[in-house]
Amino acid sequence: MLTAISPLDGRYARKLDPLREYFSEAALIRARIYVECTWLVFLCNDAKLKGTRKITKEEEKILNSFWKDWDEKSLSFYMRAKEIEKVTNHDVKSIEYLMKEEMKKTSLKDLIEFVHFACTSEDITNLSYAVLLKKSIEEVFLPKLNGLNKRLTDLAKEFQKVPMMAHTHGQPASPTTVGKEIKVFVKRLERQITQLKKQTHLGKINGATGNYNAHIAAYPEVNWVKVSEGMTEKLGLTANLYTTQIESHDYLAEIFHNIIRINTILIDLDRDIWNYIAKHYFKQKVIAGEVGSSTMPHKVNPIDFENSEGNLGIANAILSFMAEKLPTSRMQRDLTDSTVLRNMGVGIGHSYLAYDSTMKGLSKLEINTQAIDADLNDNWEVLAEPIQTVMRKYKVEGAYEKLKELTRGKKLDQKAFHKFIDTLKIPEKDKKALKTLTPHTYIGLAGKM
Repeated sequence: MLTAISPLDGRYARKLDPLREYFSEAALIRARIYVECTWLVFLCNDAKLKGTRKITKEEEKILNSFWKDWDEKSLSFYMRAKEIEKVTNHDVKSIEYLMKEEMKKTSLKDLIEFVHFACTSEDITNLSYAVLLKKSIEEVFLPKLNGLNKRLTDLAKEFQKVPMMAHTHGQPASPTTVGKEIKVFVKRLERQITQLKKQTHLGKINGATGNYNAHIAAYPEVNWVKVSEGMTEKLGLTANLYTTQIESHDYLAEIFHNIIRINTILIDLDRDIWNYIAKHYFKQKVIAGEVGSSTMPHKVNPIDFENSEGNLGIANAILSFMAEKLPTSRMQRDLTDSTVLRNMGVGIGHSYLAYDSTMKGLSKLEINTQAIDADLNDNWEVLAEPIQTVMRKYKVEGAYEKLKELTRGKKLDQKAFHKFIDTLKIPEKDKKALKTLTPHTYIGLAGKM
C-alpha cells in the first residue's frame, strides 16, 4: 500500500501476512470476543453461577461463530465493533455491546447480563494479548526460527570439513572450518529457542484492582480464585493471582528479552556472513533480473543480510523499550501500557521480516574455496602457535618470545618454518609432526565439532 506510514503495512505487507491474524486491530477484536465468549461459557457451565443456566452445545456454536473464522465476513463483523466504539469511545465496552447485540437475536438473550460479568477491561485485554502472543509464537514465530536454524544446521554439515582462516581482531588467527563457525550460531540459537518454548504466558481475571471485589459482592459463596485459575487454564495460560488492575507484564518482558537475544545472535551472524562475503569466502548466486548497484553493473551486494541487520536493530529497539516500560505502572493502574502493547506486532513484525531476509541470503550463498585456500596459503604465520606450544611442552626456554621474534609482523612460508623447526631441541617425532602441519590441517577438532 503506497500510502501506508509503516513499511510493515506498505512495502513489506505481503511478507507479513502470516502475522495479521495475531497482531492486527481485527485480531485483537477477535481475541477479545473469544475471551468474552469463553468467560460466559465458563461462568455458566463450569462455575455454574446462580441465575445462569447451562449453555448448550448448539449455543456454544453460536458463540464460536462470533470469533472462529478469519475471512471477509468475519472481518466485516469485527468492523461493527469499531462502529460501536465511535459512540462509546471505549474499545472493550464496544465488544461487550457487540456481543449483547448479537445474542439478542438468539436463545442466549437471557444470559446477556453475564457478558463481561465482574470484569474490568484489563481482565479481557490482558488475556487477549496473552492468547495472541502465545499462539503467534507457537504457530508462526517458532516455525520460522526453526526453519532458519535448520538451514544453518544444513550449511554447517555441508561445510563441516572446509578449512578456513579464522580472524580475531580482524587479523589471521588459528584456522577453523566454515561448518564449525556456522555451528556456533546453531547452538546459540538452539538455547534461546528452547527458552522461548518454555516461557510461561500469564493471565489474570480478578477484577478492578485484583481483589475480586465485585465478584465477592455478588457471589460470596464462590471460590473465585479457583474460578480465575480455571478460566486462565482454559485459555492455555497460567493464572497470575497477585496483580493490581493490570497483569504485571513481567512475563512479556521475559519473552521480549528472549527475542532480543535471538535477534542479537542473528545480527552477529549477519555481520559475520557480510564480512565473509567481503573477503570472497562466499559468493552469492546471481538472480536473473536483479540489480546490485544503480551505477556499478558488476556488483552483487549482500542486501539480504543488510536488510536483516537493519530490521533486527529496529525490532530490538522497540522490544527493549516495551520490556522496560510495560512492567511499570503507577499504583494500581495507568493507561500507558495500552498504546504500547499495540506495538507488540511491530517489534515482532520487524523480527519476522529479518528472519525471512536472513533465510533468503543464506539460500544464495556459494562457498568459494579458491579464495579460502588462497588466504590460508598466505598465512603460514598462524603455525607459530603450535610450534611454540610444543616447545613449551619440552620446557624450551623463551618459546613464545622466540616465535614472536621469528613471525610478528612478517610473512613466512613453509620453508622458513621447517628451517626453524630443524633447529629445535625437541624429539624427532615431534619435529616430523610439526612439519606435517599446514594452515589447512591446523584446525584442531573444528571438523569434528
